[in-house]
Amino acid sequence: MKKYKKKPKNEFKKGLTTRESFLISALAREDKQIFNIEDVRKLIDNNSRRVMSSLIRKKWVLPLRKGLYAIVPLDVGVRGADSFILHNFVIATRLVEPYYIGFWSALNYHGLTEQIPRTTFIATSKPRMPLEIMGNEYYFVRLVKRKFFGFTEVPIEGVKINISTPEKTIADCLDHPEHCGGIEEIAISIYFNHEELDLRKVYKISLGMGNNTILKRLGFILKSTGLIKRYSDLFKNFQPSKGYPLLDSLSPRKGKYDSKWNLLINADLNPERWMY
Repeated sequence: MKKYKKKPKNEFKKGLTTRESFLISALAREDKQIFNIEDVRKLIDNNSRRVMSSLIRKKWVLPLRKGLYAIVPLDVGVRGADSFILHNFVIATRLVEPYYIGFWSALNYHGLTEQIPRTTFIATSKPRMPLEIMGNEYYFVRLVKRKFFGFTEVPIEGVKINISTPEKTIADCLDHPEHCGGIEEIAISIYFNHEELDLRKVYKISLGMGNNTILKRLGFILKSTGLIKRYSDLFKNFQPSKGYPLLDSLSPRKGKYDSKWNLLINADLNPERWMY
């Protein structure tokens, strides 16, 4: 007769006490798949940490970082937290307020780049230090109030996520190329997706952000990729501001000065190289 090795009991989700069941149910009714210890204290004011320790041990709750947790759905199976994977964007919703997923992360989400960033980029109006949760990195980009707009809600794993629109994503990346892999990455995105993007909307958004450098970089990219004639009406009355900011904020400060766009060209944009 074939013998089956008995698995350790602690590998499986265990039953809930009445109090634990109440807490899980109450959080679920409030749509708090991700919650913090303060949410717990509002529901059970006594021994909240002991209850949380028990739920973690029983694998009904997954600890994300100190004081931040996720409910493990029933459909995950008997192994509970051991086999539960939560989308980074869902975790991001509880890390800072206000927020939106942006830059390289949004560029990838909208299919504007084939590159998959290892870091989740989160735009916010508050200063925050980078975090590492469950081996994943979260980077917060602080924006001034006039730049904090242009995002929409999308559903991911049953949670509403704030994420920048495709056009705001392009404008944000032109504003901060260092948060999207560099100017070549955003140039490739524009070159291969310009027909799906509304570049006139990008132009308008950039005006609202109040940074002339965004338009300088956009104009230079269109010129370098042979698209400037198609969008010549956008730049018909464009006057670049004084000063020569870097084309690419990730590259060294050396190169040629372009007097038409008032940029220091410190990166080579060659569409022929992108074909292979």
